Amino acid sequence: MREIELAVRETVAANNMKDAYIRLVVTRGPGPLGLNPFTCPKPSTIVIVDRIALYPPEMYENGMPVIVAKRPRIPVECLNPSVKSLNYLNNILAKVEAVEAGVHEAIMLNTDGEVAECTGDNIFFIRDDRLVTPPVSAGILNGVTRLFVMNELASACGLSVEERSMRLDDLFTADEVFLTGTAAEVIGVSSIDGQEIGEGKVGPVTRRLVSEFRRRVEHDAPED
Repeated sequence: MREIELAVRETVAANNMKDAYIRLVVTRGPGPLGLNPFTCPKPSTIVIVDRIALYPPEMYENGMPVIVAKRPRIPVECLNPSVKSLNYLNNILAKVEAVEAGVHEAIMLNTDGEVAECTGDNIFFIRDDRLVTPPVSAGILNGVTRLFVMNELASACGLSVEERSMRLDDLFTADEVFLTGTAAEVIGVSSIDGQEIGEGKVGPVTRRLVSEFRRRVEHDAPED
């Protein structure tokens, strides 16, 4: 881990950045053409440092409209979503649906019709000061920001958390809906498939979570 930390710090310094998006890519390394992974004996680690802004700043203030993708999430039995891989084709195809609908994100259901996650973000809804999010078994990536909200921010904001399977009706009847992700951070959803969520804007609980998230990120930022 120390070697990775040093590589990250060197890459950030080489790119002259103080505030950056960092992605580590671990591969099996070079090898011959074909699908046999055992022909790649020397793994490689790539450190990517860049700036990233997934969504316009005004959407953090006003909320983000999303759609429900027609393409379902890959079943857990086919590809374990707990593995953070670069196999994004399923997500990309759902993202295309969002782009063609004129929005930035799409909610993906699993093959049982349950809410799973979005193309690049985890999803929560709020009802009566309780945060509800799908379990990992629904076919989601157990995102770092998702866990940060569940384990740190919720209690700091006086909120309880529940992991359970959910249907679209849960989202449409929720007080608020928000998304989480490393690049997205915490962002409120204003509408789903054109139907307003709550009052059709970023709700007060989501605003509290966003404020606490940003406060902690700024306060707990690592030193050079």
